[in-house]
Amino acid sequence: MPMKFDPCSQPSLMHPDEAIIKLLDQVMPLSDSEMVQLPHALGRVLAEDLASSIDLPPFNNSAMDGYAFRLQDLSNNDTLTLIGHSFAGHPFDGEVKPNTCVRIMTGAPLPAGYDTVQMQEKASANGDSITIEAPDAVGENVRYRGEELNTGDKVLRAGTQIGAAEMGVLATIGASQVRVVRRVKVAFFSTGDELRPVGSELAPGQIYDSNRYSIQGLLSRSNVEWVDLGVIADDPEAIREAFRTGAAQADMLLTSGGVSVGDADYTKQILEEEGEITFWKLAMKPGKPFAFGRLGKAIFCGLPGNPVSSMVTYYKLVWPLINKMQGLPRAKPLLLQAKLSSDLRKFAGRVEYQRGVLSHNEQGQAEVSITGGQGSGMLTSMSLANCFVILAREQGDTPAGSLVTVEPFNSVLC
Repeated sequence: MPMKFDPCSQPSLMHPDEAIIKLLDQVMPLSDSEMVQLPHALGRVLAEDLASSIDLPPFNNSAMDGYAFRLQDLSNNDTLTLIGHSFAGHPFDGEVKPNTCVRIMTGAPLPAGYDTVQMQEKASANGDSITIEAPDAVGENVRYRGEELNTGDKVLRAGTQIGAAEMGVLATIGASQVRVVRRVKVAFFSTGDELRPVGSELAPGQIYDSNRYSIQGLLSRSNVEWVDLGVIADDPEAIREAFRTGAAQADMLLTSGGVSVGDADYTKQILEEEGEITFWKLAMKPGKPFAFGRLGKAIFCGLPGNPVSSMVTYYKLVWPLINKMQGLPRAKPLLLQAKLSSDLRKFAGRVEYQRGVLSHNEQGQAEVSITGGQGSGMLTSMSLANCFVILAREQGDTPAGSLVTVEPFNSVLC
């Protein structure tokens, strides 16, 4: 059977992989930075290398609950005399003598003069007489001062995004505040006379403005500062004013709708009058129409109006730009191979990002199913999914049981 080609496909359409390379070449990381208190640093990007101001650990301490002693004292006798305790925050402050030991807890300071710790499961007590199974070597179960970091060692590098682990590292070295890259500021709005606010009544031909809420969610997950400019009517001067307002106060202006064939001519005309705009047609589905350029000092990205197209193009094209502007390296997507659970229809000609559910079958193999209808207006297909099924440009119909490429959603879409 001859392969069927996508009627919307053309040889001149740009492959999305080529598009993202071109886009990234046209943006630069922000140079502005600010100091923030540690509790507010989550998700931010370090603007400078950070060195430790202390040794880590800051003192010799026990890796186990047990007993601290000198290993040489067990060479002739396996029983030592208990002379005290060392707890975290309450170290032993007595005098260490031969043939003695101290009860010690995990993280507690190792008393000076002792060199080894044995776990409590390998010791027994009879009053103050402690019988201890000798460990293999001096220093067993001891964490030495500076074995993880020495004062002055680099802890985190500029360009590191601060996650939960990094928050803990910063607290461990006593960093109460850190210098981070200023948040990218994104202004966004939707266009269209048919769009109505959520909660209002719909007249014939009207729909609720869902895109703005999806975009707000995507931006919030992207650790940016966002400004919602609302819904702009299909009016030339209203659109012009929105472009100017957004470009004046943001690093990026993001719109939904008004960039596909058939949209009002004045939208494109005003964009071209106000800035440097290129309208691209991409070999991707959903998300064929996309606009990119500059309005004043702001980057401009125009997303398609269809809800799924808007989310997919944001994720594949806009989010990498925001990451670069924040100083983050380009993240390579995690791609897996999974068995297709049912037949899948596709026309050759465009890369498709179908929405799927990735799971494991009874044999433990990765398996993916499609979330029903894949129309670009079916936003529920995104809500039900946990991954994209990525189908190559030249690929056609794919039967059940075939191995397909799957990209699990990351935190921006989850």
